[in-house]
Amino acid sequence: MLIDVSLDSSSFSLPVENPHHLDINEVMRKIDDFVSLKGMTLNGLDIQGLLPRMIRGIAGCESGCPANALDLVSAGFANFDLKYIEGGILSAKAVTGEGRQLSIKMFPDF
Repeated sequence: MLIDVSLDSSSFSLPVENPHHLDINEVMRKIDDFVSLKGMTLNGLDIQGLLPRMIRGIAGCESGCPANALDLVSAGFANFDLKYIEGGILSAKAVTGEGRQLSIKMFPDF
C-alpha cells in the first residue's frame, strides 16, 4: 500500500509494508515532518484517526470490493472531503487552518 501526501504543489509518498499493522506514530511523524518543512501544522486535522479508516476502506479488497471504501466516503470523516477513485484508491482533501490544500491518497497493492 502507498500513502501519498500533498500540500499545495509539494508531495511525498510513504510505502506501507503491512497495512494491517500500521505504525501510526511513525507515519504521523513523517507527515508532521513533511508539513512542518512547508511551514504548516496539522492542528485541527485528525489524520491519525483518518488513516486507519482509509486502510480499512481498501485493505482486503484485492478482489475488487470497494464497499468499505464507499461506506467511508458516504459516512464522511471530520472536515475531509473523501472520494473513491476507480481502482481502489481513496482520496481525502482538507483545507488547513492556514487556507492551504492538504490531500492524502491511499493506493492499494493489487
